Amino acid sequence: MIIAEQKPLAEIQDMVAPHRKVLLVGCGTCMTFCSSGGPEQVNKLADALLSENKDMIVDKSTIPRQCAMKFIDRLEKKVGDYESILSMACGNGVQAMAGRFPDKPVLPALNTQFIGVEKEPGVWTENCTACGDCILWRTGGICPVTRCAKSLLNGACGGASEGKCEVSKDRPCAWQEIYHALKRLNMLHYLKEKPQVKDWPIHPGRIVREDLREVAAT
Repeated sequence: MIIAEQKPLAEIQDMVAPHRKVLLVGCGTCMTFCSSGGPEQVNKLADALLSENKDMIVDKSTIPRQCAMKFIDRLEKKVGDYESILSMACGNGVQAMAGRFPDKPVLPALNTQFIGVEKEPGVWTENCTACGDCILWRTGGICPVTRCAKSLLNGACGGASEGKCEVSKDRPCAWQEIYHALKRLNMLHYLKEKPQVKDWPIHPGRIVREDLREVAAT
């Protein structure tokens, strides 16, 4: 999931200060799961803004995903009544909303951090940078691009000590973890092969699925 954190309240207040009527929109998927932009956080932020400015009007809404037009379209009839939209979504959601409602300022209430996985309640870690050419099949399910501090594709750098990265003693050496994973899976032969050349993605990315476009057109 995408992980984000709420911006400091003072920064959000500065963004909305020119606007008296604000539509505050949460996101029901990633931002809800990481407790940054779900219904509970929408209510808390609305209360915080109204406590500082009694003259402000804040309406609240949470849609399943702000990165999908079929859900953004649900706001079409509401948006016209407001001077701005305060989005509690990731950067993708903010940009999708801005593209859908180009005549309204869409303000980001969150800072998007990374694609993450929940390690324990309240703790998320980054395991994937969406690099576009996945090599997890030959690294034991451990991504060296993200989890190695140097993003090395050709094995360990030699700076690790007792299984910990030289960058931080709290950080496991990703390549030692890859070695142990491949050994456990009886797949160490991958380490003897010449590292493949990475096909890095071109940004901004775009994928077109003609099969899905054909289905939607019928």
